Amino acid sequence: MTDYAKDVLVSADWVENHLDDFQSDDPSHRLVEVDVDTELYEESHAPGAIGFNWETQLQDQTTRDILSKEDFEDLLGSHGITEDSTVVLYGDNANWFAAYTYWQFKYYGHDDVRLLDGGRDYWVENDYPLTDEVPEFSEVEYDASGPRESIRAYREDVENAIDRGLPLVDVRSPEEFSGEILAPPGLQETAQRGGHIPGAKNISWAAVTNDDGTFKTADEIRDLYAEEGIDGEGTTVAYCRIGERSSVAWFALHELLGYDDTINYDGSWTEWGNLVGAPIEKGEADD
Repeated sequence: MTDYAKDVLVSADWVENHLDDFQSDDPSHRLVEVDVDTELYEESHAPGAIGFNWETQLQDQTTRDILSKEDFEDLLGSHGITEDSTVVLYGDNANWFAAYTYWQFKYYGHDDVRLLDGGRDYWVENDYPLTDEVPEFSEVEYDASGPRESIRAYREDVENAIDRGLPLVDVRSPEEFSGEILAPPGLQETAQRGGHIPGAKNISWAAVTNDDGTFKTADEIRDLYAEEGIDGEGTTVAYCRIGERSSVAWFALHELLGYDDTINYDGSWTEWGNLVGAPIEKGEADD
């Protein structure tokens, strides 16, 4: 994995070799599974893994926003995580929600956080150890150094990108991008209008991963974005429906390629598609 800009991925073998560390009450290592619900975690998970519910534990339920700094500190500290812990995150859907959590960790200034390459599916399908035992770790104090606003996009950043012609990456399906549908089949429709932000390029979140959920090589990812004129020059804004799929793209661009001026618009289409007067486009991506 040395071809990536940052050492932020660990293999399933690496995690297996460190399971004793992850099961220890010593807070130096923590393993966290993040899913949209906890049913999968409750059924089985990697030994020592903490289970986080993305929807109820990693978002403010009143504001539909990321956790406040205080709530973030309380959540991590209550699970035996300190600001110095080596934290490895993984989850279902090829790390959708784990990537979002990674981005939130970075937003609040956690230095040593990584993703398990391939996520939960890779771990399960390749017969790595599983358990249904829920670990209990001693509570500790967590002192966040963030927030680091340089990796987060707000409405005004999107408006600025439109005005200046800066790259916008819409990682949703072609049907969502065109406005044919408002959400992936089976998921809640969270917007009043369909379509995409003017000027956005439709590059699927899944384009940066292999069939087994592991990330493609740096060269493959670099070529993928370069074909759409995205090369790390200027601010690049990634978005999706609720900010989790775009976190995968942000991770690929910002962490794996080292395009440091990449920001994640976590408000995404849930915000933009409900704004009165916000410009949108409909129709398929340009060839």
